[in-house]
Order: sequence, then structure tokens, then C-alpha cells
Amino acid sequence: MAVLRKALIQAHQYAEAVVRPGDRVVDATMGNGNDTLFLARLTGPGGKVYAFDIQEEAVRHTRQLLEDKAALDWCELIHDGHEHMDRYIAEPVKLVMFNLGYLPGGDHRINTRAETTIAAVEKSLALLRDDGLIIIVIYYGGDTGFEERDALLRYLSDLDPRRYSVMKTEFINQINCPPILVCVEKNV
Repeated sequence: MAVLRKALIQAHQYAEAVVRPGDRVVDATMGNGNDTLFLARLTGPGGKVYAFDIQEEAVRHTRQLLEDKAALDWCELIHDGHEHMDRYIAEPVKLVMFNLGYLPGGDHRINTRAETTIAAVEKSLALLRDDGLIIIVIYYGGDTGFEERDALLRYLSDLDPRRYSVMKTEFINQINCPPILVCVEKNV
């Protein structure tokens, strides 16, 4: 039995440990809607999920998934970049989740970028409750993501350790650039 878990499984375990029914959370990279649905199930109908994506296809697919699973009522799907989350969210949030890279099955030329991701993380830090968590799964390799990975890790390494605890988890002996999990916890 394997004890070590892939980055996305660990990300979900951390989210489950933090998010409670009624919480406000953000899916900063909506994609195909799987994490939006996952977060909606954690918050329940008394909570709120804000989900962002720049691709209309992602918003459309996520809307259909949430309708099919009867979870759309407490989700706000936003067709905009995650770097603009402060335009849509005016309340503290418990969790912000990012899956960086490109839309699975989508156009690889449309992907997250260092400058917008770092801006989104900065906005996330400002919105995060004192007991909140930012979870970032960094997909990189192949045709995208190396520059974003490096710039984001540099940025996160410079966060004030009195205010934030930043943890990075990665497999070091796997092939094909396995995803990296980064969590940022706001220190109280």
C-alpha cells in the first residue's frame, strides 16, 4: 500500500482538513470544474465557492457539471482571470485553490502565467482569513510551466515567515515533471 500521495490527492486532504460547511472558498483555476465541485461539497449550500477561469469552455463545462450535481446554487462562476479576484470577492475566504498549467484536454497555448498567478496569489493573501490556507498544485513540464514554477517559488520563498508558513512537497525521483504541491498557511 502506497502511503505517499500525489499532489492533487494531498491538496484535497488539506482542503478537507480546513474547509467547513458554510465557509467561503475560491477555486482560482476552474478548469473542468472538478475542484469547484469538490469545494462545493465541502462548503455545502450554506457556503460559497468563487471559481475563476479565462476560458468560456471551462465556465460552460463547470456550469453543466454543477447543475448535474445540484451544486450550482452556491457557486459563482466567473469568466475572468484569477488575478482579478478582488473585483468579485469582498469577504474573507477560508481557502484558495490553484491548479496551474492548462485546461486538461484543452489548448496548451492557453495556460497560467507567472505574472498573473503571482498577482492572484497576492490577492489571495489579502483575502485569506487568519485560519486560511492557499493550496497550489504546480503542473509544469513539456511545453509549459517552467518559468511560472520558478518565478512562483521565488516569490513564495520571500514571504514573511512571521506572517506565513509555506510548505513545498514534491517527488524527486519521478519522471515527466510530477506536480509540485505548495501550501501557504496564514500564521495567527
